[in-house]
Amino acid sequence: MSEERSASDSNDRTWLDKIALLFSSEPRNREDLQDVLGVAADNEVIDEEARNIMEGAMQVSDMQARDIMVPRAQMRVIKAECTLQEILPQIIESAHSRYPVIGDSPDDVLGILLAKDLLPQILEPDHDDFDIQNLLRPTVVVPESKRLNVLLREFRENRNHMAIVIDEYGGVAGLVTIEDVLEEIVGEIEDETDVQADRFIRKISTDDFLVKALTPIEDFNEYFDCQFSNEEFDTIGGLVINAFGHMPTRNETTRINDFEFKVVNADQRKIHSLRMRPLNA
Repeated sequence: MSEERSASDSNDRTWLDKIALLFSSEPRNREDLQDVLGVAADNEVIDEEARNIMEGAMQVSDMQARDIMVPRAQMRVIKAECTLQEILPQIIESAHSRYPVIGDSPDDVLGILLAKDLLPQILEPDHDDFDIQNLLRPTVVVPESKRLNVLLREFRENRNHMAIVIDEYGGVAGLVTIEDVLEEIVGEIEDETDVQADRFIRKISTDDFLVKALTPIEDFNEYFDCQFSNEEFDTIGGLVINAFGHMPTRNETTRINDFEFKVVNADQRKIHSLRMRPLNA
């Protein structure tokens, strides 16, 4: 029994010694803190998943809503004039839980519809009096420059899950959800409604795309009808790092064949997301 207690005490001291060593000098900047996390992971004080989450949490403070938003052209919206019979097929087809409801134009966002709020309406025998505006939740509006760490805090404090992103002229630029922000911290959050192509490549405009670094080169080739080799690298992230010749930081840009890649989100060990622009578009 005493031997077991002695072994346990020894293990406790080992952990405490590691932690004391890590924090013997306080980190003075972000680079110092990332070095501390690297040492912690190397010494198994924290695992790689915990390290990635902490580095992701630091990264979001440098990112803005425009970096991760679903662009206006890809927003799934519902028109306020639609009947219940017209709305239900749209919700079934897209399988989202929240929808912006618009009036005369996409810039006229009247509120947010929660799919679950339609359930009592379906059970009503008479739908003639259905008015979608009675079901709308208030719209949260944020500028494109909104910092993601601030946005996440506001989402949590106000219990909101979606915000409409507006440009400098007050027009709708896109939307962002709490899940979008969390994915920048913990990585991709998949569910049964995710579509493979949508997870990896998101079209922002005719010549602007958001590309996940984990996009398989084969999928990228198929989407953009190009011929990148996958003999040496499996993902676009690997290809881009090779083109840089070093681990790039946010906003660094490189060109590969007829494509320009700009780093949106990266840490000391890997790239997370990229903006891509076809140069021959």
